[in-house]
Amino acid sequence: MPEPTEVDQDSVVRARNTLLASGRRTPREEVDAYRVLARVSPAAYLPPLARALRQLSHDRVYADRPLDRLALRQEAVAAARAVDPADAKYADVLYEALDSCQWALYDIGRRAEGLAVRAEMLAVGRARAEASGSGTVLGLSAWATGLLEEGRYAEAAEVLAESVARARPHGPASGAFAWSLLEWIAALDAAGRPGQALAVMAELVGMEATEAANDRGPQACHLYALIRYAQMLDAALRHGEAAAARQEALALLGELAAHGERKSWSGYQTTFWSVLFSMSAAESERPVPGRPRPPVGTAPQHWSPDVRERYFDSREALRADVDRLALRAADDPDHLAELVRLQRVLTVRSAVHWELRTHLFAERVRGLFDEGVALARRLRRADPAAGSGALAVALTDRACFRTAVKEFDAALDDFRQVPELLAPCTGPV
Repeated sequence: MPEPTEVDQDSVVRARNTLLASGRRTPREEVDAYRVLARVSPAAYLPPLARALRQLSHDRVYADRPLDRLALRQEAVAAARAVDPADAKYADVLYEALDSCQWALYDIGRRAEGLAVRAEMLAVGRARAEASGSGTVLGLSAWATGLLEEGRYAEAAEVLAESVARARPHGPASGAFAWSLLEWIAALDAAGRPGQALAVMAELVGMEATEAANDRGPQACHLYALIRYAQMLDAALRHGEAAAARQEALALLGELAAHGERKSWSGYQTTFWSVLFSMSAAESERPVPGRPRPPVGTAPQHWSPDVRERYFDSREALRADVDRLALRAADDPDHLAELVRLQRVLTVRSAVHWELRTHLFAERVRGLFDEGVALARRLRRADPAAGSGALAVALTDRACFRTAVKEFDAALDDFRQVPELLAPCTGPV
């Protein structure tokens, strides 16, 4: 904690008047006032200075000035660090300042510095938990996401194992447990531990079934989890269990088609589906060596800004690649399988992007799901063995999309075709 310093008394009076005035003050005026008063009374004014600096950094004037925005957030970190560690607000003030700073660093591509700040956030979170006796450790998820983006999957899986273990006593009622499980499943898969990922997926399916049965969660989330579970079972060559999971999903979809959801939900189930959808397509992605990767299994709003921007901005180039490949495939069916794969990558990225913009979601992506089914049907005519599996995937994708937009009858029509298509298949779907 810095010692109070001599400040011109007129400046102090003006600063206090600014804060006490009944009229509305600007974020800049508030920061200037707190800067003065923090020199006079650090204990009282450093925490509000850190908060005011963060708020000012969100002002639209800094939208196109990322370096100035970063400077404000770094000043907020400096102010937070200067707070007395014995102050009850110290950990929270510092954590929030660090969090805003790491986003600004990632936004301008200074990823190594951003990851280092996330490591410090976790250290602050651990110290806070130890001091308070809380089982919750702030920063675990942010640190794991940073590791996933760098391709450090084994480390991320261990961090997420701790996150899940800490969330487990609170169960699904906390609202965060299912998301922690999703992140962990994706990390385990990426780390080459599919058996463990499958076991955690089974836990998620069971939890969603219980929540739906007791009207504490959407039936749609149980459906999406069952469908992804069946895909993972097929990948593990446990086809009998996969078929049983699909039949259970089919029965659940039939119930939704007949009666709809038993309760009205906030809409988070569509995000739940979009995360599972991106997980199902992870093997189709081909990350560029040396480039950060999307942290599959994590909702996009938690991705670092540069990764999210690159992932979504790629859609235009993907669309052009799909269209060029479609022209080749018209003359040479050998290109069809790659066309089906690439078009699904485009569909996944578009669905994840537009799901964040709910009012445009169905309108912007419906055609992509229809296109995927049509391409898979063409592949099946050219190559029945490969095409049957591809069509099963495309119909499953469209059935989930139609469920997400509450077109349950159409979703059921799609999904009814899947078991027969997969009956002769022995490969993963």
